[in-house]
Amino acid sequence: MPISLYNSRTRRTEAFAPLDPDRVTMYLCGPTVYNYVHIGNARGPVVFDVLARLLRRHYPHVVYARNITDVDDKINAAAQAQGVEIGSITRRFTRAYREDMAGLGIAPPDIEPHATEHIGQIIQMIEGLITDGHAYAAEGHVLFDVSSYADYGKLSGRDIEELIAGARIEVAPYKKNPADFVLWKPSTPELPGWESPWGIGRPGWHIECSAMSAAHLGETIDIHAGGVDLLFPHHENEVAQSTCAHGGKVFARWWLHNGMLTFGGSKMSKSVGNVLLVHELLQVHPPEALRLLLLRGHYRQPLNWSDNAVAQAISTLDGWYRVLRDLADIELPAGALPVPESVEDALCDDLNTPQALAELAQLADQARQHGNAEAKAALLGGGALLGLLQQSPKDWFQRGDDEVDAAKVEALLQERRDARAARDFARADAIRDELSGMGVQIEDGAQGTLWSITKH
Repeated sequence: MPISLYNSRTRRTEAFAPLDPDRVTMYLCGPTVYNYVHIGNARGPVVFDVLARLLRRHYPHVVYARNITDVDDKINAAAQAQGVEIGSITRRFTRAYREDMAGLGIAPPDIEPHATEHIGQIIQMIEGLITDGHAYAAEGHVLFDVSSYADYGKLSGRDIEELIAGARIEVAPYKKNPADFVLWKPSTPELPGWESPWGIGRPGWHIECSAMSAAHLGETIDIHAGGVDLLFPHHENEVAQSTCAHGGKVFARWWLHNGMLTFGGSKMSKSVGNVLLVHELLQVHPPEALRLLLLRGHYRQPLNWSDNAVAQAISTLDGWYRVLRDLADIELPAGALPVPESVEDALCDDLNTPQALAELAQLADQARQHGNAEAKAALLGGGALLGLLQQSPKDWFQRGDDEVDAAKVEALLQERRDARAARDFARADAIRDELSGMGVQIEDGAQGTLWSITKH
Protein backbone atom coordinates (compact mmCIF):
# COMPACT_ATOMS: atom_id res chain seq x y z
CA MET A 1 0.00 0.00 0.00
CA PRO A 2 1.46 3.43 -0.94
CA ILE A 3 2.07 5.98 1.80
CA SER A 4 -0.44 8.82 2.05
CA LEU A 5 0.18 11.85 4.28
CA TYR A 6 -1.82 14.93 5.18
CA ASN A 7 -0.02 17.96 3.76
CA SER A 8 -0.50 21.16 5.74
CA ARG A 9 0.64 23.09 2.67
CA THR A 10 -2.24 21.86 0.49
CA ARG A 11 -4.62 21.02 3.36
CA ARG A 12 -5.38 17.57 2.00
CA THR A 13 -4.14 14.00 2.24
CA GLU A 14 -1.94 13.11 -0.72
CA ALA A 15 -0.12 10.02 -1.96
CA PHE A 16 3.49 10.55 -0.97
CA ALA A 17 5.94 10.71 -3.88
CA PRO A 18 9.47 11.95 -3.10
CA LEU A 19 11.35 14.22 -5.44
CA ASP A 20 14.07 11.56 -5.70
CA PRO A 21 13.00 8.02 -4.70
CA ASP A 22 16.66 7.17 -4.14
CA ARG A 23 17.11 9.93 -1.57
CA VAL A 24 14.09 10.80 0.54
CA THR A 25 14.67 13.84 2.76
CA MET A 26 12.94 14.74 6.02
CA TYR A 27 13.63 17.54 8.51
CA LEU A 28 12.19 17.80 12.01
CA CYS A 29 12.51 20.93 14.13
CA GLY A 30 14.53 19.88 17.15
CA PRO A 31 14.93 21.32 20.66
CA THR A 32 16.29 24.59 21.95
CA VAL A 33 18.72 23.16 24.48
CA TYR A 34 18.48 25.29 27.62
CA ASN A 35 16.60 22.90 29.91
CA TYR A 36 15.14 19.40 30.05
CA VAL A 37 12.32 18.85 27.56
CA HIS A 38 8.78 18.08 28.64
CA ILE A 39 6.78 15.10 27.43
CA GLY A 40 4.83 17.28 24.99
CA ASN A 41 8.11 18.03 23.19
CA ALA A 42 8.58 14.27 22.72
CA ARG A 43 5.38 13.62 20.80
CA GLY A 44 6.77 14.80 17.47
CA PRO A 45 10.04 12.88 17.74
CA VAL A 46 8.15 9.68 18.64
CA VAL A 47 5.58 10.05 15.85
CA PHE A 48 8.11 10.99 13.19
CA ASP A 49 10.44 8.22 14.34
CA VAL A 50 7.64 5.86 13.27
CA LEU A 51 7.38 7.72 9.96
CA ALA A 52 11.13 7.34 9.40
CA ARG A 53 10.83 3.59 10.07
CA LEU A 54 7.97 3.37 7.58
CA LEU A 55 9.80 5.37 4.91
CA ARG A 56 12.85 3.13 5.25
CA ARG A 57 10.67 0.14 4.39
CA HIS A 58 9.53 1.80 1.17
CA TYR A 59 12.67 3.61 0.00
CA PRO A 60 16.32 2.55 -0.16
CA HIS A 61 17.81 5.75 1.27
CA VAL A 62 16.16 8.11 3.73
CA VAL A 63 18.04 11.12 5.10
CA TYR A 64 16.43 12.29 8.32
CA ALA A 65 17.68 15.48 9.98
CA ARG A 66 16.66 16.77 13.41
CA ASN A 67 18.43 19.96 14.43
CA ILE A 68 19.76 21.32 17.70
CA THR A 69 19.13 25.02 18.36
CA ASP A 70 22.15 25.95 20.47
CA VAL A 71 22.06 29.74 20.22
CA ASP A 72 18.90 31.48 21.40
CA ASP A 73 17.83 34.16 23.86
CA LYS A 74 16.51 31.52 26.29
CA ILE A 75 19.93 29.86 26.28
CA ASN A 76 21.59 33.23 26.80
CA ALA A 77 19.34 33.95 29.78
CA ALA A 78 20.07 30.56 31.36
CA ALA A 79 23.82 31.01 30.87
CA GLN A 80 23.79 34.51 32.37
CA ALA A 81 21.72 33.34 35.33
CA GLN A 82 24.30 30.62 36.06
CA GLY A 83 27.33 32.71 35.19
CA VAL A 84 28.60 30.29 32.51
CA GLU A 85 29.16 30.35 28.77
CA ILE A 86 26.32 29.13 26.55
CA GLY A 87 28.29 26.01 25.59
CA SER A 88 28.13 24.82 29.17
CA ILE A 89 24.33 24.95 29.00
CA THR A 90 23.91 23.59 25.48
CA ARG A 91 26.30 20.65 25.86
CA ARG A 92 24.58 19.51 29.04
CA PHE A 93 21.06 19.67 27.70
CA THR A 94 21.92 18.33 24.25
CA ARG A 95 23.29 15.25 25.99
CA ALA A 96 20.18 15.05 28.20
CA TYR A 97 17.91 15.37 25.15
CA ARG A 98 19.66 12.54 23.33
CA GLU A 99 19.40 10.33 26.42
CA ASP A 100 15.70 11.13 26.84
CA MET A 101 14.92 10.40 23.18
CA ALA A 102 16.86 7.14 23.32
CA GLY A 103 14.94 6.23 26.46
CA LEU A 104 11.71 6.54 24.48
CA GLY A 105 13.03 4.18 21.82
CA ILE A 106 13.64 6.94 19.26
CA ALA A 107 16.42 6.13 16.83
CA PRO A 108 19.02 8.89 16.35
CA PRO A 109 18.50 10.99 13.21
CA ASP A 110 20.87 10.53 10.31
CA ILE A 111 21.99 14.14 10.71
CA GLU A 112 21.88 16.33 13.81
CA PRO A 113 22.99 19.81 12.71
CA HIS A 114 23.79 22.44 15.33
CA ALA A 115 22.98 26.09 14.62
CA THR A 116 26.35 27.35 15.91
CA GLU A 117 28.13 25.13 13.40
CA HIS A 118 26.29 26.79 10.48
CA ILE A 119 26.89 30.49 11.08
CA GLY A 120 28.71 30.77 7.74
CA GLN A 121 25.80 29.28 5.82
CA ILE A 122 23.36 31.50 7.70
CA ILE A 123 25.29 34.65 6.85
CA GLN A 124 25.57 33.59 3.22
CA MET A 125 21.81 33.01 2.99
CA ILE A 126 21.09 36.40 4.55
CA GLU A 127 23.46 38.14 2.13
CA GLY A 128 21.63 36.54 -0.79
CA LEU A 129 18.26 37.67 0.55
CA ILE A 130 19.54 41.26 0.83
CA THR A 131 20.99 41.16 -2.69
CA ASP A 132 17.68 39.94 -4.12
CA GLY A 133 15.65 42.60 -2.30
CA HIS A 134 13.98 40.31 0.24
CA ALA A 135 15.83 41.59 3.32
CA TYR A 136 17.38 44.80 4.58
CA ALA A 137 19.87 45.89 7.22
CA ALA A 138 18.87 48.43 9.84
CA GLU A 139 20.64 49.45 13.06
CA GLY A 140 22.74 46.30 13.26
CA HIS A 141 19.73 44.10 12.50
CA VAL A 142 18.80 42.35 9.29
CA LEU A 143 15.09 41.79 8.69
CA PHE A 144 13.10 39.86 6.14
CA ASP A 145 10.74 42.09 4.18
CA VAL A 146 7.46 40.17 4.14
CA SER A 147 6.02 42.50 1.51
CA SER A 148 8.59 41.08 -0.93
CA TYR A 149 7.01 37.61 -0.79
CA ALA A 150 3.47 37.53 -2.15
CA ASP A 151 2.64 34.12 -0.64
CA TYR A 152 3.50 35.06 2.93
CA GLY A 153 0.81 33.61 5.22
CA LYS A 154 -0.35 30.85 2.86
CA LEU A 155 1.07 27.94 4.86
CA SER A 156 -0.66 29.00 8.06
CA GLY A 157 -3.71 30.42 6.31
CA ARG A 158 -3.15 33.94 7.62
CA ASP A 159 -3.76 37.15 5.72
CA ILE A 160 -0.73 39.42 5.62
CA GLU A 161 -2.84 42.57 5.91
CA GLU A 162 -4.46 41.20 9.04
CA LEU A 163 -1.04 40.29 10.40
CA ILE A 164 0.16 43.84 9.87
CA ALA A 165 -2.99 45.33 11.36
CA GLY A 166 -2.79 43.02 14.36
CA ALA A 167 0.84 43.76 15.12
CA ARG A 168 1.69 45.44 18.41
CA ILE A 169 1.68 49.21 18.50
CA GLU A 170 5.26 49.28 19.86
CA VAL A 171 6.86 48.21 16.61
CA ALA A 172 10.66 48.49 16.42
CA PRO A 173 11.44 51.78 14.62
CA TYR A 174 13.91 50.12 12.27
CA LYS A 175 11.23 47.86 10.75
CA LYS A 176 9.75 48.80 7.38
CA ASN A 177 6.74 46.63 8.10
CA PRO A 178 5.36 45.49 11.47
CA ALA A 179 5.34 41.85 10.28
CA ASP A 180 8.99 41.85 9.18
CA PHE A 181 11.03 39.32 11.16
CA VAL A 182 14.64 39.23 12.30
CA LEU A 183 17.29 37.29 10.40
CA TRP A 184 20.27 38.71 12.30
CA LYS A 185 20.54 40.79 15.47
CA PRO A 186 23.41 42.60 17.17
CA SER A 187 25.11 41.17 20.25
CA THR A 188 26.38 43.18 23.18
CA PRO A 189 29.69 42.07 24.78
CA GLU A 190 28.04 39.78 27.33
CA LEU A 191 26.14 37.87 24.64
CA PRO A 192 27.46 35.31 22.15
CA GLY A 193 28.23 36.82 18.78
CA TRP A 194 29.93 36.26 15.45
CA GLU A 195 31.54 38.61 12.95
CA SER A 196 29.24 39.51 10.07
CA PRO A 197 28.86 42.23 7.42
CA TRP A 198 26.41 43.90 9.84
CA GLY A 199 28.62 43.79 12.91
CA ILE A 200 29.02 41.28 15.70
CA GLY A 201 25.72 39.51 16.18
CA ARG A 202 23.81 36.26 16.15
CA PRO A 203 21.15 34.67 13.94
CA GLY A 204 17.41 34.79 14.41
CA TRP A 205 15.69 31.49 15.16
CA HIS A 206 13.89 31.05 11.84
CA ILE A 207 16.90 31.45 9.54
CA GLU A 208 18.80 28.75 11.43
CA CYS A 209 16.49 25.95 10.28
CA SER A 210 16.44 27.20 6.69
CA ALA A 211 20.23 27.26 6.48
CA MET A 212 20.73 23.89 8.18
CA SER A 213 18.09 22.21 6.04
CA ALA A 214 19.59 23.56 2.81
CA ALA A 215 23.11 22.60 3.86
CA HIS A 216 22.30 18.96 4.50
CA LEU A 217 19.14 18.11 2.56
CA GLY A 218 19.10 20.51 -0.37
CA GLU A 219 17.08 23.51 -1.46
CA THR A 220 13.87 21.48 -1.78
CA ILE A 221 13.10 18.76 0.75
CA ASP A 222 10.40 16.13 0.74
CA ILE A 223 9.06 16.43 4.29
CA HIS A 224 9.30 19.12 6.95
CA ALA A 225 7.75 18.14 10.28
CA GLY A 226 7.10 19.73 13.64
CA GLY A 227 4.48 20.65 16.19
CA VAL A 228 1.40 22.57 15.12
CA ASP A 229 2.51 25.34 17.49
CA LEU A 230 5.39 26.03 15.08
CA LEU A 231 3.13 26.54 12.07
CA PHE A 232 3.16 30.28 12.68
CA PRO A 233 5.41 32.12 12.76
CA HIS A 234 8.34 29.69 12.63
CA HIS A 235 7.36 27.51 9.67
CA GLU A 236 5.71 30.37 7.83
CA ASN A 237 8.94 32.34 8.08
CA GLU A 238 11.02 29.36 7.02
CA VAL A 239 8.95 29.04 3.85
CA ALA A 240 9.30 32.73 3.03
CA GLN A 241 13.06 33.03 3.51
CA SER A 242 13.90 29.65 1.96
CA THR A 243 11.72 30.15 -1.12
CA CYS A 244 13.16 33.60 -1.71
CA ALA A 245 16.74 32.46 -1.07
CA HIS A 246 16.42 29.68 -3.63
CA GLY A 247 14.89 31.55 -6.55
CA GLY A 248 11.28 30.58 -5.89
CA LYS A 249 11.85 26.84 -5.48
CA VAL A 250 9.40 24.98 -3.24
CA PHE A 251 11.05 24.66 0.16
CA ALA A 252 9.21 21.63 1.56
CA ARG A 253 6.87 19.53 -0.54
CA TRP A 254 5.04 18.04 2.47
CA TRP A 255 4.46 19.80 5.77
CA LEU A 256 3.45 17.53 8.66
CA HIS A 257 2.29 18.93 11.99
CA ASN A 258 1.58 16.96 15.14
CA GLY A 259 -1.07 18.08 17.61
CA MET A 260 -0.28 19.28 21.09
CA LEU A 261 -0.21 17.24 24.27
CA THR A 262 -2.73 18.51 26.81
CA PHE A 263 -2.83 18.08 30.55
CA GLY A 264 -6.19 18.42 32.23
CA GLY A 265 -7.56 19.93 29.02
CA SER A 266 -4.89 22.65 28.79
CA LYS A 267 -1.89 22.81 26.48
CA MET A 268 1.25 21.53 28.17
CA SER A 269 3.62 24.48 28.29
CA LYS A 270 6.53 25.72 30.37
CA SER A 271 4.94 29.17 30.46
CA VAL A 272 1.77 27.71 31.96
CA GLY A 273 3.75 25.58 34.41
CA ASN A 274 1.92 22.30 33.76
CA VAL A 275 4.86 20.43 32.23
CA LEU A 276 6.06 16.92 32.95
CA LEU A 277 9.73 16.43 32.14
CA VAL A 278 10.71 13.40 30.07
CA HIS A 279 13.85 13.12 32.19
CA GLU A 280 11.76 12.58 35.34
CA LEU A 281 8.99 10.47 33.76
CA LEU A 282 11.55 7.96 32.50
CA GLN A 283 12.63 7.37 36.09
CA VAL A 284 9.15 6.48 37.36
CA HIS A 285 7.37 4.86 34.38
CA PRO A 286 8.34 2.14 31.88
CA PRO A 287 9.70 4.02 28.83
CA GLU A 288 7.77 1.81 26.39
CA ALA A 289 4.54 2.75 28.13
CA LEU A 290 5.30 6.44 27.59
CA ARG A 291 5.98 5.75 23.92
CA LEU A 292 2.77 3.75 23.56
CA LEU A 293 0.74 6.54 25.13
CA LEU A 294 2.20 9.10 22.70
CA LEU A 295 1.15 6.87 19.78
CA ARG A 296 -2.38 6.17 21.01
CA GLY A 297 -3.91 9.27 19.47
CA HIS A 298 -3.73 10.26 15.82
CA TYR A 299 -0.72 12.51 15.48
CA ARG A 300 -2.68 15.44 14.03
CA GLN A 301 -5.10 15.55 16.96
CA PRO A 302 -4.52 16.81 20.51
CA LEU A 303 -3.67 14.08 23.01
CA ASN A 304 -4.53 14.30 26.69
CA TRP A 305 -2.01 13.10 29.23
CA SER A 306 -3.08 11.62 32.57
CA ASP A 307 -1.88 9.15 35.17
CA ASN A 308 -4.77 6.89 34.16
CA ALA A 309 -3.61 6.94 30.53
CA VAL A 310 -0.11 5.87 31.62
CA ALA A 311 -1.60 3.05 33.71
CA GLN A 312 -3.65 1.88 30.72
CA ALA A 313 -0.55 1.85 28.52
CA ILE A 314 1.30 -0.24 31.10
CA SER A 315 -1.63 -2.64 31.34
CA THR A 316 -1.75 -3.02 27.55
CA LEU A 317 1.95 -3.83 27.39
CA ASP A 318 1.60 -6.22 30.31
CA GLY A 319 -0.90 -8.18 28.24
CA TRP A 320 1.23 -8.23 25.11
CA TYR A 321 4.40 -9.20 26.96
CA ARG A 322 2.47 -11.90 28.81
CA VAL A 323 1.65 -13.47 25.43
CA LEU A 324 5.32 -13.33 24.43
CA ARG A 325 6.35 -14.80 27.77
CA ASP A 326 3.97 -17.71 27.28
CA LEU A 327 5.55 -18.28 23.85
CA ALA A 328 9.14 -17.94 25.07
CA ASP A 329 10.04 -21.52 24.14
CA ILE A 330 8.83 -21.15 20.54
CA GLU A 331 11.71 -20.41 18.18
CA LEU A 332 11.21 -17.79 15.49
CA PRO A 333 11.73 -18.52 11.80
CA ALA A 334 15.13 -17.58 10.40
CA GLY A 335 15.54 -14.14 8.83
CA ALA A 336 14.08 -10.73 9.47
CA LEU A 337 10.83 -10.37 11.32
CA PRO A 338 7.83 -10.02 8.98
CA VAL A 339 5.82 -6.81 9.21
CA PRO A 340 2.10 -7.63 9.12
CA GLU A 341 0.31 -5.96 6.27
CA SER A 342 -2.48 -4.78 8.57
CA VAL A 343 -0.08 -2.75 10.73
CA GLU A 344 1.81 -1.30 7.79
CA ASP A 345 -1.38 -0.39 5.93
CA ALA A 346 -2.63 1.52 8.95
CA LEU A 347 0.60 3.54 9.09
CA CYS A 348 0.53 4.14 5.33
CA ASP A 349 -2.85 5.83 5.91
CA ASP A 350 -1.49 9.14 7.23
CA LEU A 351 0.31 7.48 10.14
CA ASN A 352 -2.86 6.10 11.68
CA THR A 353 -1.16 4.83 14.83
CA PRO A 354 -4.44 4.19 16.73
CA GLN A 355 -5.45 1.74 14.00
CA ALA A 356 -1.97 0.24 13.92
CA LEU A 357 -2.15 -0.37 17.68
CA ALA A 358 -5.58 -1.94 17.28
CA GLU A 359 -4.09 -4.28 14.67
CA LEU A 360 -1.25 -5.09 17.05
CA ALA A 361 -3.79 -6.01 19.71
CA GLN A 362 -5.42 -8.37 17.21
CA LEU A 363 -2.05 -9.95 16.51
CA ALA A 364 -1.53 -10.47 20.24
CA ASP A 365 -4.91 -12.22 20.44
CA GLN A 366 -3.99 -14.44 17.49
CA ALA A 367 -0.63 -15.30 19.04
CA ARG A 368 -2.38 -16.17 22.29
CA GLN A 369 -4.87 -18.41 20.49
CA HIS A 370 -2.57 -20.13 18.00
CA GLY A 371 0.66 -20.17 20.00
CA ASN A 372 2.87 -20.79 16.98
CA ALA A 373 6.06 -19.27 15.59
CA GLU A 374 4.29 -17.47 12.75
CA ALA A 375 1.90 -15.65 15.09
CA LYS A 376 4.70 -14.75 17.50
CA ALA A 377 6.84 -13.37 14.67
CA ALA A 378 3.93 -11.28 13.37
CA LEU A 379 3.36 -9.75 16.80
CA LEU A 380 7.04 -8.90 17.19
CA GLY A 381 7.31 -7.59 13.62
CA GLY A 382 4.31 -5.31 14.03
CA GLY A 383 5.65 -4.06 17.34
CA ALA A 384 9.07 -3.34 15.85
CA LEU A 385 7.62 -1.00 13.20
CA LEU A 386 6.01 0.98 16.03
CA GLY A 387 9.08 0.78 18.25
CA LEU A 388 7.27 -1.43 20.78
CA LEU A 389 7.89 -4.88 22.28
CA GLN A 390 11.59 -4.16 22.06
CA GLN A 391 12.71 -6.05 25.18
CA SER A 392 12.43 -9.53 26.55
CA PRO A 393 9.31 -10.41 28.57
CA LYS A 394 11.57 -11.11 31.55
CA ASP A 395 13.11 -7.64 31.38
CA TRP A 396 9.66 -6.05 31.01
CA PHE A 397 8.12 -7.80 33.98
CA GLN A 398 11.15 -7.47 36.21
CA ARG A 399 11.73 -3.80 35.43
CA GLY A 400 12.65 -1.92 38.53
CA ASP A 401 14.05 -5.03 40.16
CA ASP A 402 17.02 -2.93 41.23
CA GLU A 403 14.63 -1.78 43.94
CA VAL A 404 13.65 -5.36 44.77
CA ASP A 405 15.99 -7.97 46.24
CA ALA A 406 15.81 -10.62 43.50
CA ALA A 407 17.64 -13.17 45.65
CA LYS A 408 15.10 -12.69 48.42
CA VAL A 409 12.24 -13.09 45.92
CA GLU A 410 13.68 -16.35 44.63
CA ALA A 411 14.21 -17.61 48.18
CA LEU A 412 10.61 -16.82 49.09
CA LEU A 413 9.38 -18.53 45.93
CA GLN A 414 11.35 -21.66 46.83
CA GLU A 415 9.92 -21.55 50.34
CA ARG A 416 6.44 -21.23 48.84
CA ARG A 417 7.06 -24.23 46.57
CA ASP A 418 8.18 -26.23 49.61
CA ALA A 419 5.10 -25.14 51.57
CA ARG A 420 2.78 -26.16 48.77
CA ALA A 421 4.52 -29.49 48.42
CA ALA A 422 3.92 -30.01 52.14
CA ARG A 423 0.28 -28.90 51.63
CA ASP A 424 0.90 -25.96 53.98
CA PHE A 425 -1.33 -23.67 51.93
CA ALA A 426 -1.70 -21.10 54.68
CA ARG A 427 2.07 -20.53 54.63
CA ALA A 428 2.08 -20.46 50.81
CA ASP A 429 -0.63 -17.78 50.83
CA ALA A 430 1.26 -15.79 53.45
CA ILE A 431 4.36 -15.79 51.24
CA ARG A 432 2.29 -14.59 48.28
CA ASP A 433 1.04 -11.72 50.45
CA GLU A 434 4.58 -10.92 51.56
CA LEU A 435 5.73 -10.78 47.95
CA SER A 436 2.78 -8.60 47.03
CA GLY A 437 3.80 -6.19 49.78
CA MET A 438 7.24 -6.01 48.17
CA GLY A 439 5.64 -5.00 44.86
CA VAL A 440 6.06 -8.46 43.34
CA GLN A 441 3.25 -10.26 41.51
CA ILE A 442 3.48 -14.01 40.95
CA GLU A 443 1.76 -16.24 38.42
CA ASP A 444 1.62 -20.03 38.52
CA GLY A 445 1.65 -21.64 35.09
CA ALA A 446 2.98 -24.43 32.95
CA GLN A 447 6.44 -22.85 33.02
CA GLY A 448 6.41 -22.78 36.81
CA THR A 449 5.99 -19.70 39.00
CA LEU A 450 6.85 -16.43 37.24
CA TRP A 451 7.22 -13.11 39.01
CA SER A 452 7.06 -9.50 37.93
CA ILE A 453 7.26 -6.04 39.44
CA THR A 454 3.90 -4.39 39.98
CA LYS A 455 5.13 -1.04 41.28
CA HIS A 456 5.30 1.13 38.17
